[in-house]
Amino acid sequence: MIIGVPKEIKNNENRVGMTPAGVAELVKRGHTVYVQASAGTNSGFPDEEYTAVGAKMLPTIEATYAAAEMIVKVKEPIAPEYKLIKKGQVVFTYFHFAADKILTEAMIESGGICIAYETVEKEDRSLPLLTPMSEVAGRMATQVGARFLEKPQGGKGKLMGGVTGVRPARVLVLGGGIVGTNAAQIAAGMGAEVLITDINLSRLRYLSEVMPKNVKTLYSSMHNIRMELPNIDLVIGSVLIPGDKAPHLITKEMLKMMKPGTVLVDVAIDQGGCFETSHPTTHSEPTYVVDGIVHYAVANIPGAVPFTSTMALTNATLPYTVALANKGWRKACKDDPALALGLNVVEGQVTYKAVADVFGLKYEPIEL
Repeated sequence: MIIGVPKEIKNNENRVGMTPAGVAELVKRGHTVYVQASAGTNSGFPDEEYTAVGAKMLPTIEATYAAAEMIVKVKEPIAPEYKLIKKGQVVFTYFHFAADKILTEAMIESGGICIAYETVEKEDRSLPLLTPMSEVAGRMATQVGARFLEKPQGGKGKLMGGVTGVRPARVLVLGGGIVGTNAAQIAAGMGAEVLITDINLSRLRYLSEVMPKNVKTLYSSMHNIRMELPNIDLVIGSVLIPGDKAPHLITKEMLKMMKPGTVLVDVAIDQGGCFETSHPTTHSEPTYVVDGIVHYAVANIPGAVPFTSTMALTNATLPYTVALANKGWRKACKDDPALALGLNVVEGQVTYKAVADVFGLKYEPIEL
C-alpha cells in the first residue's frame, strides 16, 4: 500500500502522524511511505531520519495526498484539506465528527473512508487510540490550570500546593476516566486538594483505593457539583461519550457561583465541550474570560508537547496502521471488531450511529 504522512496545518499542531520507527515497520513489510517535507521537524524528527529508514519525501501537502492510498495523520482535516481527499482514500486520524457538522459533510462529500482513532473501541469499552493522548491531555490540563491560576494570567493568584500555613488550591475534576485520572494524579502530586467525580460507583471505588490521600471521590450530579463550585479554584472537565457530543456539566448560570479568577480547563472541547460557555481556543490564544471566570479550551492540548505525544500516539496506532496496510481497510476491519468501530464515514455514508444522530443524518451500518 502507498501511505502518506502530511504535515499538520491546524494552528500550533506540532505533532506528526508517524515516527521514523513507524515508517521503518511499514517499509520493512513492502509498503511505500511518502512523508511531506518537514512534517516531523517540530516533533523532533528531521527529514533525514525518515529518509534513512526508507521514506520518500514530498514537497507539498497536495503531493502527499495525491500520492497516497491511505493518509495517516493526527488531527482532523481542516478546510484546505477537504478537496485533497479522494474517493476511496483511507484517512486514519482523530476526527471528532460530533463536534463539527461542516467537517462531517465535507467527508461525506469526499467519498473517503474515514477511520477515527477516537472511536476504535475494544470489548472492555477501552479506547486504545484515545488513551495515550488522554493521558497527555489529562496531565497537561493540570499543568496549564496551575499556570492560569497565576495572577498575571488572570487567575486568583493561588499556588497549587500552597505553602506551610497556607491552604493549597482546590481542584475539581469532572470525569474519572483516563483524562480525569491523570489530571487528578498530577494535581495531587502538586499538593492540591482534589475532588474527582464520576457516575460509575465501581470506578469511584477503584479511584478511592488507588489515588493519593489528598484525592477524594464524589458522585457526579448537578446538585453535588453546584455545592462544590463556590470553593473550587480549578475545574478540569474530562467527560466523554464515545463519538457523541459531551454533556454540559457547568452552565453559564453556574459561573456566578464561582469566585473571579477561577479557572476552567475543558479537555472535552474536541467533542463540543462540557462547559456551556466553552468554545475552541488555540495555543497562540488559549484563554478567554466569561463572567470573571478564565476558560482554557485548546482543542489540541497534546500538540504543545509534540515529541512525547507523537511517540505515545504512534506506539498505539502503528499495529492498526500495519493491519490496514497489509490487509486493506475492509479485511482489517472485518478481522478486528475494535478497528471496525473506527469507521465513521465510508464512501459518502455515515456508519457511526452517534455521529448520524447528532446531525440528524441517515445511519447506514457497514457490511464488511
